Amino acid sequence: MKVVLATTNPAKIKKYTEKLKEKEIEVLTIKDLGINLKPEETGKNAIENAYIKAKAYYDKTKITTIGMDNNLYIEELPEEKQPGTHVRRVNGKELNDEEMIQYYCNLVKEYGGKLTAKWVYGMVIYDGKEAKEYTWSKNHFYFIDKPCKKRNPGYPLDSMSIMPECNKYFVNLTQEDRKKNPQNDKDDEVINFIVNNCSK
Repeated sequence: MKVVLATTNPAKIKKYTEKLKEKEIEVLTIKDLGINLKPEETGKNAIENAYIKAKAYYDKTKITTIGMDNNLYIEELPEEKQPGTHVRRVNGKELNDEEMIQYYCNLVKEYGGKLTAKWVYGMVIYDGKEAKEYTWSKNHFYFIDKPCKKRNPGYPLDSMSIMPECNKYFVNLTQEDRKKNPQNDKDDEVINFIVNNCSK
């Protein structure tokens, strides 16, 4: 079976393409299809934005489409400074990976050098008839204002995120490290959701 992955994020493409291939699901990317769409992400949360993307790309391709979105919340920040649905968009500008690291490092520095963070993820599979939704979160980690030199293209904040259980940057975590905090390692559950909701 073929599905469209409605993202240009290289980290997401790599992760899901490899894992779904093992389940005999072929992932088609926006780049593969030569589509240049930019759906306006006006949703109030990750699920709503994921749906907007999934429907827009399904309408264009008529192929079952997976839309995804990530929202970021930082415990110590006031409501008006929460990134929420606008993790990359700051003051009307779309930040690239390095600009994101610089912006969030400055923010962390402003608040004392360490901030408690939480990601909330939304995924929607749309096949033209119905939308299947899945949401999960990653918490119990923090940002620091001194980024690691290593980069994970598409997930820039992994270079300044620390997992307390092993005191390592996310960008340096091994599979063994990830198992130390199972609530943050939801990859298998997400893959099962996709496999179970993509009709052959």
